[in-house]
Formats: sequence, structure tokens, C-alpha cells
Amino acid sequence: MPVALAPFRRLLPGVLLCAVLGLAAVGLQGVEVRLAGRAWLEALVIAILLGAAVRALWAPGAAWSAGIDFSAKVLLEVAVALLGATVSAASLATMGPAMIGGVAMVVVLSVAGGYGLVRLFGLPRRMALLVACGNSICGNSAIAAVAPVIGAEPDDVASAIAFTAVLGIGVVLAVPVVAALLHLSPVATGAFAGLTVYAVPQVLAATAPAGALAAQTGTLVKLVRVLALGPVCLALGLLAGRGGRRMDLRRLVPWFVAAFLVLAVARALGALPPPAVHAAGQMSGWLTVAAMAALGLGVDLKSLARAGPRVCAAAGLSLLLLAGLALGLLALLGWT
Repeated sequence: MPVALAPFRRLLPGVLLCAVLGLAAVGLQGVEVRLAGRAWLEALVIAILLGAAVRALWAPGAAWSAGIDFSAKVLLEVAVALLGATVSAASLATMGPAMIGGVAMVVVLSVAGGYGLVRLFGLPRRMALLVACGNSICGNSAIAAVAPVIGAEPDDVASAIAFTAVLGIGVVLAVPVVAALLHLSPVATGAFAGLTVYAVPQVLAATAPAGALAAQTGTLVKLVRVLALGPVCLALGLLAGRGGRRMDLRRLVPWFVAAFLVLAVARALGALPPPAVHAAGQMSGWLTVAAMAALGLGVDLKSLARAGPRVCAAAGLSLLLLAGLALGLLALLGWT
């Protein structure tokens, strides 16, 4: 039994640290509500900021890193999967053919435009593809999937991932601000987050201030964007002369994406009883807060310097291009 529990003991310190920071974030949100009458910063955002503040003062050692990584990845993936059980008919109704086609168009234009912008900064072709696909589809996951297809160098992959790890958190914090300034509806806020935020789980944090409908819409839009990774990898493989290379479907369609879709369909068919839906929503919320603290603990501002100013400038501009395309799609659909 002690041997069987060894992996759990290895994870415990980091998981407990993330849980404590998550509870602190929930407590601070309660203080906000008591003092100001509303939560200007949601617990999910506070958890990221708390984690980043701790990381700025103290870099967790090896004893903590396993649990932090587990919280940032596995707990967050479980939270996204459970969120599928909470998807309502109203959020499903937003994903009509026009929206699905619009998401595909935004991805294509963003990859092409981002690639062109990065090349203007004199960066190599493979680096340009990594940055463009990371910004346009799903951050580090897209970079990891595209890298072997195009034969990218390890240094290029490391630089692209280092930058998106930091910029991704910035996007999560910026989406609610942009939505408030533009007076976007909950559905439009969710769609904007789904079109711009790097990772599926981070959509929950970005849409938290706008409510459940925004989170559900954002997750659905983001999942359509993630599913574009398969065709993009296939196209790049064909262009690179690697069309016969076997693709890893588990990487292109992660388990939690499949689980989300299964639970969403089950909810739509009435196969999930209301208590199960409520429990799934509560558990998803708690796991996400802890995972956001873990993401904050993983923010290393020094990684921006390691990525280099040209990569930073190029990735930042391509991200602004993506945001502009996303707002253009919302305007075209009449959602702004």
C-alpha cells in the first residue's frame, strides 16, 4: 500500500498549495462582494494573480512542481470535461453553421496573417509557423502538435512555448476588460474569449465575470477552434512533404475535449439528472480555481526575455490580429 500511494504523496504538496491559494481567492472574492457589493475580480482571476505573485517571490522547487503541474493540467482538464454536463440548450443554439464557418475562417486568416507578420520580423519560417499556429488555435498544444509535422528545432519550440505561457495569462485577464469596454453581451463575450484565449480551460477564467452562458458559449467556440488543429496539421504536413506521416489522434483530439462533447450531448438528450448537472458544475468550478492558481505559479516573467524581443513583438502583433478578426466576426454576425 505505501508503494501504491507513493505517486499521490509526490503530488500532495503542490496540489495542497494550489488548493490553499484557490481557497484564498474565493475568500478574497467574498471580501470584494461584502465591501463593494459585487466581485470586480472573480476568484478565477484572483487565483491566477495570487499564483503569479507567489512565483515572483519564490520559485517552487522539485517537491512542489509535480503537484503544481498536475493541478495545471489534469485538474483543469477534468474541470473542462465536467463543464460539458452544464452546457444548456441556449448555448448550443449559438453554434449554428454561420458561427462554425466563421471560426474556421478566423483560424485560417489568423494563421496566414500571423505567419506573414512573424516573417516580417525576420524570424525563420518554422518559428513563424509555430507562433502563428500557437496564437491562432490553442497555444502550447498547437505548438507541440505542429512542431514534429514541420520539423521545428527544439530551440524554436522552447522559445514559442515560453512566450505563449506568459502571454496566455495576459489574454485571460484582458478579455473581461475588452468585453466591458465594448459592452459585449454574455454570448458575445463567450464567443470572443473562445476565439482569442489560448487554452480551452482558460476560457473559464476569461468568461467568469460574464456568467455561465458566456462560459458555455466560449467553451463551445474554443472547442471548434481546437478541432481545427487536425486539418491545419494535415495541411502543413502535406505542404512539408510529410503527408504519409502518421498523426497522433490523441494529441489532435484530447480526452477532455471528447469527454466534454459526450457529456454535452448527454445533457442535451436529457440523460443527466439535475443533481448530477449541479454537482458537475460545482466540482468544475472548484477544480478550475485551484488550477488557475497552478497556472499563476507557472508564470515566469523571465521567460519573456528568453524568448527574445522579436518573438515577443511578432507574437503580440499576431495576437492583436486574431482579436481584430474575432471582433470582425462578431460584428458580421450582429453580436456586437
